[in-house]
This record gives sequence, C-alpha cells and structure tokens, in this order.
Amino acid sequence: MPVLGHIRSSFRELSILALVFFIYGVVCIIQPRFFSSTAVINIFLFFPYLLLVALGEMIEIISRNVDLSLGSILGFAGYLVGLIFSANPEFSILLGILIAVGVGAFLGLINGAVVTVFKIPSVIVTLGTMYLYRGIIFYANGGRMIENYKIPKTLTRLSQTNASVIGVPYSIIIALVAAVLVAFFLRKMRLGRNIYAAGSNPKAAETRGIDLRKINILVFVIAGALSGFAGMVFMSRVGFMDPGSAGRGLEFTAIAAVVIGGCSMGGGVGTTLGTVIGCLMLGVINNAISITGISGYWQEAIYGFIIILSVIADNYIKQGLGGFHSRIIRKSNAPVTAEGGNSRA
Repeated sequence: MPVLGHIRSSFRELSILALVFFIYGVVCIIQPRFFSSTAVINIFLFFPYLLLVALGEMIEIISRNVDLSLGSILGFAGYLVGLIFSANPEFSILLGILIAVGVGAFLGLINGAVVTVFKIPSVIVTLGTMYLYRGIIFYANGGRMIENYKIPKTLTRLSQTNASVIGVPYSIIIALVAAVLVAFFLRKMRLGRNIYAAGSNPKAAETRGIDLRKINILVFVIAGALSGFAGMVFMSRVGFMDPGSAGRGLEFTAIAAVVIGGCSMGGGVGTTLGTVIGCLMLGVINNAISITGISGYWQEAIYGFIIILSVIADNYIKQGLGGFHSRIIRKSNAPVTAEGGNSRA
C-alpha cells in the first residue's frame, strides 16, 4: 500500500500542476498581459506568506487537527514587531524575525495546550483564539495602522524585484527554502514520520510508543512559528500592518491550498509538494481574477468550486487505486493449478 499511496500522491500532484498550467494558458489567451514576467512575479509574490501559513496548516491537518487561528497569529506577530519598529527604527530585522517566530510559537503552544489538556476539538479552540488574538492586537494600540514609513526599507526590499536573486525576490526564495526544510522534517526525521503515524492511526501510533499529547502540542507550535514568520513576510509584501485586516481569512485560503494539494482532512496524508502546488494554483487564480477584470467577489466562489472538484477527483483516484490493489491481492491469492495457471474454480 505505501507504493500505491506514493502513486496516488504523485498522480494527484501532477494533475493539479497540469490544471495550473491549463488555467494559466487560458488566461494568457484571454489577456496576453498575463504572459509577462511582471504577472508571473505577482503570482509568486502572493505565494510566500500564504505558503508559510499553509505549511503549518498542512502539518496540523496531517496530525488530524485544524487551525483557524493562523491568520490571527500572523497579524498578531507581525503587528507586535511592527510596533517595535515604530518605536525603534534601527531595530534589527533579524531580531524582529526571531521575535515574530517566538511569538507565533507561543500562541501556537497555547492552542496546542488547550486542545490537548482539555481534549476539546482543535477547530473549536482555534475558532475562539482566532477572535481572541485578533481582538488583543486590535485594542492594544487602539486599532491604529502601522504606516509604510515606519516599516524598515530593508524589510520591504525582501519582496522587491530590484533587490533579488536573478529577478526573484528574496521572500519567494525564503518561502521555498522553508518548504524544503518542512519536507525534510516530515519525510526524513523520526519526529516528522511520527506526525504521519499519529494522524493515520492514533491508536496504533500510541501502541508503538508515540506520545500523542506531545505530537499534538508540537504541530501547533510549528504552525504558530511558521505563521509568525509569515507575519514578517506579509509586512514585507504589503508595506504596512493593519491590525484589523492583516492575515484575516488567510487560514481558510491556506486550508484550501492544502486540500487542493491532496492533504486528507482525515489525517495521515499530505505532501509539501502538493501544498506548494496548491498555493501556486490559488496565486494564479488570484492574479487571473485581478488582471481579467472579474469581480473579486468571485474569488471565494472559485476557490470553493476548486476545493470540491479536488476532493471529488481525489476520491476517484483513491477508489481506482483501491480497486487495482484489490485485484492484485485476489490474483496473487488465487490457487495455482497443476499446469501452473491460476484456477478459476
């Protein structure tokens, strides 16, 4: 079955990637400007902070958890560091990133501790903390926006093409490096494989000696840290921080990207590559809507349609591979006749 699972993931990822190129090609025909390098860069600039949040959401969903507070964690961490920059313009960017990651990890720890200790479903806990974290940052400073001139230019340059590697902004490279590290952690490290085991079959994982309580807390801490980091990348991209809107609704977009990329809401299934492709698809759609002049209100409807289509396609792939596996098992278990052939009796 692991081989069939790998085939299923690969087929799903290739299918989604083909759909991304198909959508891109159709939009290029409708609006040739979409074929420009500027349009491609805009697609990928939508990508970094969404990918960081989606990677955290993916890890949680693999472990059979869902986090609705990641957008608020992004806003909380980013806004807090933005306040530090406002008070001290010379404050270190690197130290600011470390603070954002630490704050995000702490907020994730709160989520994980409440879910684990009180045995409350993660979707309920994080629905509450989504509003809690957002409310704290909104009222802490009277809801005032951190203006563009208060954000260090060194930070905003991370998302600009004029300070980049061969035209690719640093924020995109940072997000892709984070994806590679997450993939390595999940596939090559024992702790990462334990997350898959805990999500796939919790009882069997516990029998093997895996501490499910620690796994649950760990995934929330990792997701929070990634979202805190995303707060800095978001601030770099937009150039300001509004406590009311920063990251609002991003958790739902991240869940959409993860599901489109083949992550099962039942836990135990999901790949980093699939999540990257899911984010890329949403980036193409987001920019296609903008460049073709379609009303932005259609964006969520299109996201919803693609999610449903992805789940239906995944079920067909799963059923097809399941039937194929069953036929192999029946054939291998069939009695052998004296002539060496399989008996049909």
